[in-house]
Amino acid sequence: MTHPWRLSRRAFGATAAMAAASVAVPSLRADTKLEKSKISIAVGGKAGFYYLPLTIAEQLGYFKAEGLDIEISDFAGGSRALQAVVGGSADVCSGAFEHTINLQSKSQLFQAFVLQGRAPQIAFGISAKTMPNFKSVADLRGKKIGVSAPGSSTNMMANLVLSRAGLKASDVSFIGVGTAAGALSALRAGQIDAMSNIDPVMTMLEQKGEVKIISDTRTLKGTVEVFGGPMPAACLYAPLDFIQKNPNTCQALTYAIVHALKWLQTAGPSDIIKTVPEAYLLGDRALYLASFNKVRESLSLDGLIPEEGARTALKALASFDPGIKVDKIDLSKTYTNVFARRAKERFKA
Repeated sequence: MTHPWRLSRRAFGATAAMAAASVAVPSLRADTKLEKSKISIAVGGKAGFYYLPLTIAEQLGYFKAEGLDIEISDFAGGSRALQAVVGGSADVCSGAFEHTINLQSKSQLFQAFVLQGRAPQIAFGISAKTMPNFKSVADLRGKKIGVSAPGSSTNMMANLVLSRAGLKASDVSFIGVGTAAGALSALRAGQIDAMSNIDPVMTMLEQKGEVKIISDTRTLKGTVEVFGGPMPAACLYAPLDFIQKNPNTCQALTYAIVHALKWLQTAGPSDIIKTVPEAYLLGDRALYLASFNKVRESLSLDGLIPEEGARTALKALASFDPGIKVDKIDLSKTYTNVFARRAKERFKA
């Protein structure tokens, strides 16, 4: 099995950049002309609530309002979306914050610049069909665990749960099942014994009694219980050199996402249903809305990435990945709040 988080390498002048690059973001020009208006964004599981701010910004025209022509490519999971950016076929990734830490451990400088979620929204559940007599995490040894895609944040969550029970990633088999209908089908068909995934999928399975949730980060309280502190989740991140060369473009992207976050704070259930594509509802509007109500508080309020959250992410990764050395990671290079602060000021009530 490919070790989670093992991603293809690409030189961004990485070694030299690590030693010499300043992470300071260039000042915005007075005319705020976009350096690059056509932007490709890679995302892993766009239909999930994890990326709802991205969908809202797209559907309500907030990107267009900032002069951006956005092309969004959807992949099975965050690790696949990241590979698109690393490989050069996408400019920006809408993905989990912790990837910026993992990449830096491989001498690749990527930086998050606006937060979409302040809790991972991931739940880990045991299949009632294949493991009706489940007693403890140790029972998962030799079993198949569904994740959005190997190496994604859902995989990280599963690794954390396993490691706390004394199991290694190699003690189980990880199966990529996506974050939508395919994930539901895999569990219901008995192809997997447990699943680490996002909503609305997990709430749908939970409410029908098809999974037993044993670890849950869909709420702020649950996130602190699992990770020991706040855990930044979905964000927009990109290679540091892209951000430094395109500050006005990154600011425009941030404005659009923060605009969506503000809209979500007051949106009612009917507003959500009218805005997201019909396919996102997975055939059950009531359960979709029940799922949304469960994760609503996990959405970022202002796009700012908390310093404490970055420390939580590093500690979590280092707890199960020997390749992550806490003293070797410079967290100040994994994110910037320069753009989100400007957006917060623009959209303050």
